Amino acid sequence: MAKATGSGWTLALAVPPAALPFFEAALEALGGALVIGGPETGRVPITVYLAGHPKKSDMTALLTPAAVAADVDLPDFRIEALPDLDWVAESQRALPPIRAGRFYIYGSHVGNAPPAASIPILIDANAAFGTGRHESTRGCLLALSLMAKRRRFRRPLDLGCGSGVLAIAMAKLWPVSVTAADNDPTSLAVAHSNARLNGVAARVRPLASDGYRSAALARRGPYDLIVANILAEPLAAMAGGLACHLAPGGLAVLSGLLTRQERIVLVPHRLHGLRLVGRLRIGEWSTLILGG
Repeated sequence: MAKATGSGWTLALAVPPAALPFFEAALEALGGALVIGGPETGRVPITVYLAGHPKKSDMTALLTPAAVAADVDLPDFRIEALPDLDWVAESQRALPPIRAGRFYIYGSHVGNAPPAASIPILIDANAAFGTGRHESTRGCLLALSLMAKRRRFRRPLDLGCGSGVLAIAMAKLWPVSVTAADNDPTSLAVAHSNARLNGVAARVRPLASDGYRSAALARRGPYDLIVANILAEPLAAMAGGLACHLAPGGLAVLSGLLTRQERIVLVPHRLHGLRLVGRLRIGEWSTLILGG
C-alpha cells in the first residue's frame, strides 16, 4: 500500500474540557486523524491531520454549532500546511498504545507485540468516535475489566458503539454475541471493520438504531449488560429506554459525562428503579455502573 505522503494540513484549536465532546463530534466529520492532548491552562488542545486544505469559512461553519451546543465562544483555530512527509504516520506517532485494565489498545503503526496476558484491541483513528484514549472510553474499559472478574455476561449491548471498541472488548471478554448499535451508518461500518480486524466479527453484530427505538434491538434483548458511552443529556433522556431493555439483575455502564454531571444522569435512572452500584473517575470524567 502506498504511503499517504504530501504536504497535508493541520487544524489546531483548544477548547474547555466540558466542551470537548461537542467539538470532537463535529471534527470527526472531517475524516482526519484527531490528536487530543492533556488540559493546558484549563483548555484541551486538539489537532486534526487532514489530507486536503480546510477552508477557514468551512471550519467556522463546522465549529460554530459545536460552540453553541457547548455554550462557549467559538475558539480561535489555526490552519497550517505540513511539510512533505508521511502525515498519517506522523499523526499516528502521537497516538501511543495505552493500557486500560486488562486491555491494551494500539494502532496499526505500533510494531511491538502486545504485553503478555493483556487483551489486545487494534483501533486506528478514523471517522468514528472511540480509540480508547478518551477518559470516558478508558473508564468503560476499566469497568468491564473489573466486572469480568466477578461475572460472565451472556447478552451485552454497546449502545452508541462508534468505532466498536467497547463491543470488541466485550466480545473478547466473553464468548457471546454482542449487539453494537448506532444511529450513524459510518460508525456501524467502522465498527464492523474493526471487529473483523480483531477477529471477533462473528460475534459483534452491528445494528442501526436511534437510541432504543429499533424494533430489532428490542427483539435481541433484554440485555444483561448495557454499555453506553455517549453524553450526559442523551443518557438522561434515555433512562426509561435503558430500564425497559435491561434484564432483571442486569448492569449498565454509562459514560461520556463529567463528574459534575453525575446527578443529571443518576436522577432519571433512579426514577426508573435503577441504583448506583459503582463509580470510576478519571480526571474530570465519570463512568457510572447501575443495577436494577
